[in-house]
Amino acid sequence: CNNPQDRIEKTIAFISRPCKLIKPMKYMTVRNATRHVELGRRVRVAASLVERAVGLLSTPVLGADEGMYLKPCQSIHTFFMRFPIDVLFLDAQGAVLSQDTFPPWRVSGWHGKSRGALELAAGTLARTGTQVGDRIEFKGVN
Repeated sequence: CNNPQDRIEKTIAFISRPCKLIKPMKYMTVRNATRHVELGRRVRVAASLVERAVGLLSTPVLGADEGMYLKPCQSIHTFFMRFPIDVLFLDAQGAVLSQDTFPPWRVSGWHGKSRGALELAAGTLARTGTQVGDRIEFKGVN
Protein backbone atom coordinates (compact mmCIF):
# COMPACT_ATOMS: atom_id res chain seq x y z
CA CYS A 1 0.00 0.00 0.00
CA ASN A 2 3.03 2.28 -0.45
CA ASN A 3 1.99 3.16 -4.00
CA PRO A 4 0.25 6.60 -3.93
CA GLN A 5 -2.02 5.64 -6.84
CA ASP A 6 -3.31 2.60 -4.87
CA ARG A 7 -4.08 4.82 -1.88
CA ILE A 8 -5.98 7.30 -4.06
CA GLU A 9 -8.03 4.56 -5.72
CA LYS A 10 -8.90 2.98 -2.34
CA THR A 11 -9.88 6.36 -0.94
CA ILE A 12 -12.07 7.14 -3.94
CA ALA A 13 -13.77 3.73 -3.60
CA PHE A 14 -15.15 4.82 -0.20
CA ILE A 15 -16.66 8.06 -1.49
CA SER A 16 -20.36 7.44 -2.02
CA ARG A 17 -21.04 10.70 -3.89
CA PRO A 18 -18.90 13.19 -5.82
CA CYS A 19 -17.01 15.76 -3.81
CA LYS A 20 -18.78 19.13 -3.87
CA LEU A 21 -15.63 21.04 -2.91
CA ILE A 22 -14.16 20.75 -6.40
CA LYS A 23 -16.20 22.38 -9.16
CA PRO A 24 -15.34 23.25 -12.75
CA MET A 25 -13.50 26.58 -12.87
CA LYS A 26 -15.45 29.50 -14.32
CA TYR A 27 -13.77 31.96 -16.70
CA MET A 28 -14.58 35.48 -17.78
CA THR A 29 -13.21 38.43 -19.71
CA VAL A 30 -12.18 41.50 -17.73
CA ARG A 31 -11.77 44.99 -19.13
CA ASN A 32 -10.99 48.44 -17.85
CA ALA A 33 -14.12 50.36 -18.89
CA THR A 34 -12.54 53.72 -18.03
CA ARG A 35 -9.59 53.23 -20.40
CA HIS A 36 -11.38 50.92 -22.90
CA VAL A 37 -8.71 48.23 -22.66
CA GLU A 38 -8.88 44.50 -21.99
CA LEU A 39 -7.11 43.22 -18.87
CA GLY A 40 -7.63 39.49 -19.42
CA ARG A 41 -9.57 36.99 -21.53
CA ARG A 42 -9.13 33.94 -19.31
CA VAL A 43 -9.73 35.18 -15.80
CA ARG A 44 -10.80 32.46 -13.38
CA VAL A 45 -13.42 33.11 -10.71
CA ALA A 46 -12.61 31.90 -7.19
CA ALA A 47 -15.77 32.29 -5.14
CA SER A 48 -15.75 29.28 -2.80
CA LEU A 49 -13.54 28.97 0.27
CA VAL A 50 -11.53 26.16 -1.34
CA GLU A 51 -11.08 28.03 -4.65
CA ARG A 52 -9.89 31.15 -2.82
CA ALA A 53 -7.56 29.12 -0.57
CA VAL A 54 -5.88 27.46 -3.57
CA GLY A 55 -5.95 30.64 -5.68
CA LEU A 56 -3.04 30.78 -8.12
CA LEU A 57 -0.86 28.38 -6.09
CA SER A 58 -1.44 25.54 -8.55
CA THR A 59 -0.61 27.76 -11.55
CA PRO A 60 2.99 27.26 -12.75
CA VAL A 61 2.93 30.28 -15.12
CA LEU A 62 0.38 33.07 -15.52
CA GLY A 63 -0.14 34.07 -19.15
CA ALA A 64 -0.52 37.70 -20.24
CA ASP A 65 -4.30 37.30 -20.73
CA GLU A 66 -4.91 35.17 -17.61
CA GLY A 67 -5.81 36.00 -14.04
CA MET A 68 -8.04 35.25 -11.09
CA TYR A 69 -10.86 37.16 -9.43
CA LEU A 70 -11.30 36.32 -5.74
CA LYS A 71 -14.63 37.26 -4.20
CA PRO A 72 -15.12 38.21 -1.47
CA CYS A 73 -11.57 39.34 -0.71
CA GLN A 74 -10.04 42.13 1.40
CA SER A 75 -6.42 40.92 1.51
CA ILE A 76 -4.13 38.58 -0.44
CA HIS A 77 -0.77 36.88 0.00
CA THR A 78 1.76 35.50 -2.46
CA PHE A 79 3.26 32.83 -0.19
CA PHE A 80 4.50 29.79 -2.18
CA MET A 81 3.85 31.53 -5.51
CA ARG A 82 6.41 31.23 -8.31
CA PHE A 83 5.86 34.58 -10.00
CA PRO A 84 4.91 38.21 -9.25
CA ILE A 85 1.34 39.41 -9.81
CA ASP A 86 -0.49 42.69 -10.31
CA VAL A 87 -3.43 43.06 -7.90
CA LEU A 88 -6.47 45.33 -7.99
CA PHE A 89 -8.81 45.60 -5.01
CA LEU A 90 -12.30 46.50 -6.24
CA ASP A 91 -15.44 47.85 -4.56
CA ALA A 92 -18.96 46.51 -5.19
CA GLN A 93 -19.31 48.66 -8.34
CA GLY A 94 -15.98 47.53 -9.81
CA ALA A 95 -14.07 50.72 -8.99
CA VAL A 96 -10.35 50.24 -8.30
CA LEU A 97 -9.66 51.02 -4.63
CA SER A 98 -6.01 49.99 -4.63
CA GLN A 99 -3.41 48.58 -7.00
CA ASP A 100 0.02 47.10 -6.54
CA THR A 101 2.49 44.52 -7.85
CA PHE A 102 3.42 41.78 -5.41
CA PRO A 103 6.49 39.56 -5.74
CA PRO A 104 6.35 36.08 -4.16
CA TRP A 105 6.24 35.88 -0.35
CA ARG A 106 4.37 39.14 0.32
CA VAL A 107 1.11 40.09 2.06
CA SER A 108 -1.15 42.95 1.05
CA GLY A 109 -2.68 45.33 3.54
CA TRP A 110 -6.30 45.03 4.62
CA HIS A 111 -8.82 46.69 2.27
CA GLY A 112 -12.04 46.76 4.27
CA LYS A 113 -14.16 48.34 1.53
CA SER A 114 -12.99 45.81 -1.06
CA ARG A 115 -15.49 43.26 -2.37
CA GLY A 116 -12.96 41.40 -4.51
CA ALA A 117 -9.36 41.19 -5.66
CA LEU A 118 -8.32 40.82 -9.28
CA GLU A 119 -4.96 39.10 -9.72
CA LEU A 120 -3.25 39.53 -13.11
CA ALA A 121 0.11 38.84 -14.70
CA ALA A 122 2.77 41.29 -13.54
CA GLY A 123 3.04 44.19 -15.99
CA THR A 124 -0.64 44.21 -16.93
CA LEU A 125 -1.41 47.37 -14.94
CA ALA A 126 1.53 49.28 -16.43
CA ARG A 127 0.71 48.06 -19.97
CA THR A 128 -2.95 49.10 -19.71
CA GLY A 129 -2.50 52.26 -17.65
CA THR A 130 -4.97 51.01 -15.02
CA GLN A 131 -5.16 53.29 -11.97
CA VAL A 132 -7.07 53.81 -8.74
CA GLY A 133 -10.57 55.09 -9.57
CA ASP A 134 -10.88 53.23 -12.90
CA ARG A 135 -13.99 51.06 -13.35
CA ILE A 136 -13.48 47.37 -14.14
CA GLU A 137 -16.10 45.29 -16.00
CA PHE A 138 -16.53 41.50 -16.00
CA LYS A 139 -18.20 39.66 -18.88
CA GLY A 140 -18.91 36.15 -19.99
CA VAL A 141 -18.84 34.07 -16.82
CA ASN A 142 -19.36 30.48 -17.98
